Amino acid sequence: MAGPARYLDPAVLARIGSLDLKARTVVEGVLSGLHRSPRRGFSVEFAEYRQYIPGDPLTLLDWKVYARSDRHVVKKFEEETSLDCHLLVDISGSMAYGSHAVTKRDYACYLAASLAYLMHRQRDAVGLIAFDEAIVQRLGPSARATHLRAVLLALERLPSGAKTNVARPLEDLARVMSKRGLVVVISDLLDRPDDVVRGLRQFRQRGTDVIVFHVLDPQELRFQFDGAARFRDLESASEVFADADVVRDDYLRAMTGLIDRYRRELGGAGIDYHLLDTSQPLDLALTSYLTLRSRT
Repeated sequence: MAGPARYLDPAVLARIGSLDLKARTVVEGVLSGLHRSPRRGFSVEFAEYRQYIPGDPLTLLDWKVYARSDRHVVKKFEEETSLDCHLLVDISGSMAYGSHAVTKRDYACYLAASLAYLMHRQRDAVGLIAFDEAIVQRLGPSARATHLRAVLLALERLPSGAKTNVARPLEDLARVMSKRGLVVVISDLLDRPDDVVRGLRQFRQRGTDVIVFHVLDPQELRFQFDGAARFRDLESASEVFADADVVRDDYLRAMTGLIDRYRRELGGAGIDYHLLDTSQPLDLALTSYLTLRSRT
């Protein structure tokens, strides 16, 4: 991995200072790659400009953009660009697992911080909800610069969570959301899939867009343990002894079935589902968000 893209590597990000700097590094790396890419169709500009329409005041024209691209565009007004986005970050005990330099919780925080930074650049209002079996912390959405700092600080100081219950926080948020917007869920989804899917569907039924980032460790995806091993539940502390070579096929079959079910049922409900491996760069998640934002 070379150039700016190498800074999207979670292991490299772990060695960078503050979460604010991590988020800025990821976002600038992604945007730099987009600007160099021959692929067109989405960028951050859709959230900042619109095509000039005859009758618009000439004072609104952005002459710098015209000089660079020969395009007549005007900056969008706040009411044209504003979107309320709720970032839901799972901090339950299972998110503390990590077989390499970055835990699922670390990865979720890097991703949430990067999304918050990107949304702030687009003048969108961003809020944060940290949850385990209930909502642990909540910051309502705002587009103020001071609020972005509050979100990043909250992510850096998140408490350790307990057991997982994805559905309950979703139901609590749905009850208090006063307007349609975007809900982004970042979780390992290690919960009852019936409850998770039902909890997410209620947002789509209200016209809210939903993105789910299913964050899993590479060992959870590939189960590359060898021989006799002890496996401990990070939420209940219960332990199981097993021969990894004997249980591998059954485990992988069950995990593949869970992922396929989420992909099928969430996709069928109009929810954007993305599986993320914590050893992989974060650009997939950010470009997935940009793609959805450009559509909506």
